[in-house]
Amino acid sequence: MQYGMARRRLLQAGICLCGCLAAGTAAAVSAGLVEVAPGVLVRRGPDEEASAANANGIANIGCIIGDDAVLVTDPGGSLADGQWLRAEIRRHTDRPIRHVVMSHVHPDHCFGAGAFLQDVPEILGHYRLGAALAARGEYYQRQLADLLGDAAAGLVVPPTLAVGEEETVLDLGNRRIRLVAYATAHSDCDLVMLDETSGLLFPADLLFVGRAPSLDGSLSGWLAALDRLRATGAMRAVPGHGPAIVELDRAIGPLAHYLTILRDETRAALAAGRTMEEAISTVAMTERDHWALFDDYHGRNVTQAYKELEWE
Repeated sequence: MQYGMARRRLLQAGICLCGCLAAGTAAAVSAGLVEVAPGVLVRRGPDEEASAANANGIANIGCIIGDDAVLVTDPGGSLADGQWLRAEIRRHTDRPIRHVVMSHVHPDHCFGAGAFLQDVPEILGHYRLGAALAARGEYYQRQLADLLGDAAAGLVVPPTLAVGEEETVLDLGNRRIRLVAYATAHSDCDLVMLDETSGLLFPADLLFVGRAPSLDGSLSGWLAALDRLRATGAMRAVPGHGPAIVELDRAIGPLAHYLTILRDETRAALAAGRTMEEAISTVAMTERDHWALFDDYHGRNVTQAYKELEWE
């Protein structure tokens, strides 16, 4: 769906959103936005699966405020979640919202974009994000609509500016934001952002802290991406899931450990001739007590790793 058409349909639907916001984002509202650095506001997403109660507001989302403009850093997991975020931003600043960054294709990070169409912002994403949304967006939208209802779920909103492997730099007014597209890792369209003023890195779902990671791209690529994140020199980060702000190197450690065990034990299972089903029940099970939602995601991670590594 084209940007203009999506904007018109969502604005027309806005009259129906009040009840959805009141009932559907109770978890998000209770969390609120926290200022983790001057001008950087973050909502810590709960370690939950999507539900009607949380309106898919399960990711860390927020904004960066410059002298002249505001940048939204992941707009939320549904139109209802995005409407909540926009209202929270307006409680903190009336500066124009000129940029909305969608870090990757997963719905908890991008389906709130429709809430910001009235601001006519530039919507930024990885150069592969448009294709990923074209392939998956309708399916995600149906799933959200079944869970939340059509009005609260929202529509697929494509990026208006693609970020490539060379850095894109935005100026919010005495505040420069650097964005770069990463190779396939957590997904095939992971975008990483650095706020020069605070020094905060925004790796989105390249960094899970405490919550079981979800492998939807390349296991070897994700391990390489973690090395690249370390090489940025950033000291602190806002992960896609977990605490609102973390020490980058310390937070990467457990994730790298999990992914390394996943890789090594999957390779061992393949070498021993184990089936995928056998691998799912044995690989990296020592990690089970270290991650929230482990049982929800680990089996799929082993499946993805098995399919990738059997062709090494």
